[in-house]
Amino acid sequence: MHGPDHHLHEQHLKSSDFITDMVIGMSDGLTVPFALAAGLSGAVDSAAIVTAAGIAEIVAGSIAMGLGGYLAGQTEQEHYEAELKREYEEVERVPEREKEEIREVFEDYGLSPEAQEIVVEAISKDKDKWVDFMMRFELGLERPHPNRARNSALTIGISYIIGGFIPLLPYFYVEQPVDGLKYSAAVTVLALLIFGYFKSKITGQNPIIGSLKVTSIGAAAATAAYLVAKLFQ
Repeated sequence: MHGPDHHLHEQHLKSSDFITDMVIGMSDGLTVPFALAAGLSGAVDSAAIVTAAGIAEIVAGSIAMGLGGYLAGQTEQEHYEAELKREYEEVERVPEREKEEIREVFEDYGLSPEAQEIVVEAISKDKDKWVDFMMRFELGLERPHPNRARNSALTIGISYIIGGFIPLLPYFYVEQPVDGLKYSAAVTVLALLIFGYFKSKITGQNPIIGSLKVTSIGAAAATAAYLVAKLFQ
């Protein structure tokens, strides 16, 4: 049976995965459709064209991003399973070498040789716990959640859609794309500032600097798209 610490650890991992995937989806969702809408605003005369193209991009982008997240989750699972199999084989084939690796881990923590032997013997009595220890402390790998790939795909895809509709919404209420761009820029810059602030807090960076960085990247992408569209109009 698993103790409460295991469940807390598992919840922390799931929460961390969810936040990471949400940040990935929102980052692209806020930036790419904003840049596309800005570019089209400089090239077409109808806001309806911008909204139609924007929705098409959001659908395509969310599917592509979601599939990317799914494949990344599957790769993580496959990598873990391959390393787990190899670790079980090594525990069977070269147990003394694996025991020495346990000693090295605890030597780094300052345990005496006597204490190391007690710990090594305790861990190596149970093959499953032994392998689990090696996976965590030798390889630094945590067992991925069984639904990691599916959850990642959904979180990234949905976050992309939410982020994508923020810069696109103003175009539904105007006739001229340039008017939509004004409102879209104001709404999206505000969203990028807020998103950048919380993203930086989560990742341990300076929230003000991080917020300005995220916003400047989004603004630069949209400005470049608009100017290029105007250039080739």
